Amino acid sequence: MKKRNVYAAMAAAVLAHSGLLPAAHAETGPAAFDGFWRSVGYNTVYQVRDGQLATFDTTSVSCLPGVLTAERTSVTSTSATFTSKTIARQLTFRMRGPGRARLSYLGGVGGIEVRRITGLPPACSSPAAKDPRAVFDVFWATFAENYPFFAVKGVDWRAVRDRHRPSITSATSDEQLFTVLRDILQELGDAHTALNAGPHQFARPLRPGTRQLDGLPAFQAFNAKVQRFVEEHAVEKPLRTWGRDLIGYADLPGRIGYLRLVAFDGFAEKGGFAANAEVLDRALADIFPRSRTSGPKRLRGLILDVRVNLGGYDALAVKLLSRLTARPYLAYDKQALLRPGTPPAFTRPAGVRVNPGEAPPYTGPIALLTGPLTISAGETFTQATMGRTPAPVRVGDNTQGAFSDFLWRSLPNGWSFALPNERFLTASGESFDATGIPPHLSVPDVLNDRELAGNRDRTFERALSALR
Repeated sequence: MKKRNVYAAMAAAVLAHSGLLPAAHAETGPAAFDGFWRSVGYNTVYQVRDGQLATFDTTSVSCLPGVLTAERTSVTSTSATFTSKTIARQLTFRMRGPGRARLSYLGGVGGIEVRRITGLPPACSSPAAKDPRAVFDVFWATFAENYPFFAVKGVDWRAVRDRHRPSITSATSDEQLFTVLRDILQELGDAHTALNAGPHQFARPLRPGTRQLDGLPAFQAFNAKVQRFVEEHAVEKPLRTWGRDLIGYADLPGRIGYLRLVAFDGFAEKGGFAANAEVLDRALADIFPRSRTSGPKRLRGLILDVRVNLGGYDALAVKLLSRLTARPYLAYDKQALLRPGTPPAFTRPAGVRVNPGEAPPYTGPIALLTGPLTISAGETFTQATMGRTPAPVRVGDNTQGAFSDFLWRSLPNGWSFALPNERFLTASGESFDATGIPPHLSVPDVLNDRELAGNRDRTFERALSALR
């Protein structure tokens, strides 16, 4: 991290950073964002100093340097953009008024409100205990203060602590501690939790009862079977693909289109959001030419298959929807847990909207195929379709029930973990965390390999019937 030049105002800086006096800051330019900022929700403190950004994860029992660090890569009079190598993301601060700013991630939706503070919380200046019980306490407190879904999951978090904490002592090994934390995450069954403990990794424990495709070979094999089945019904073969085969399209008889996306990320060989967005734009230009969206040969219906969609950038999901509507509408409201309790308090809703693109959109009927491996951005996409006119008919099974961004946190012993802290609401205030979004037409066991091997796909067939 670069050294800060404080010769001109050393005394004022010392007082301000100690919290004894408010800090004076330039209103515009690179120095406008220097200092300390606390998030509204998220329990994060941001420090900006000489073009470097650092984060601190706070709980009622701890303050630890966060996973995210970044370097400023551009600045205007009212905004500053930072690029992180630790999480391969780009984030931008935008001034919203005196002492107020909004932080947004490239490829994300919504944003995080931040308020200027005079210095780090006192706990940040004290060395953190690193013994196994201290690690457990930070882990437990982080969930207690940020996780909104204990009630809907049917988990008594205090009982979890009382059951596990007594077994953890100074003699507890790393392997034993990892096992305890892993088992707790497994009990939650939340696909947006993860634990990174050096050589030990644990991620995405799915909702109980979810049939999994174990590993990349099984995932690829299932998609290959779906592709072969669709090609049997397609007007032209083979299925046309883009984005490293993660996007596929075929014309079916009767002017029905079939569009499959197995992720909202990974379309480009390298690069982040911008590279992926460019590939998606090219694909959508090919998939929805004017001949398919208007005129006598326009599509009469569209099957949109996200039964296996493991997520990615929410903004790419919204980008796809901009080609499927002629009018703007609310995709969803996004909130973060502010304070746990009964009832819990959340941040003000941040509305995310779908706006039509410049190209002629497809505005006809849609049958949307979903299932328990419709996860993360696949689910925010599914939820965002609900405000479309006409709304799609959902066919298949409930989605996974994991919508929030990952909130990555540090532990005192150098490990890190992730949890969700946000909920996504429909225009009527409904959320689908834990349970997933239900279908209109239920088809149990949407990932049936034996059925596909026998050249049958009941979910596809129900969708086709719904459009005819």
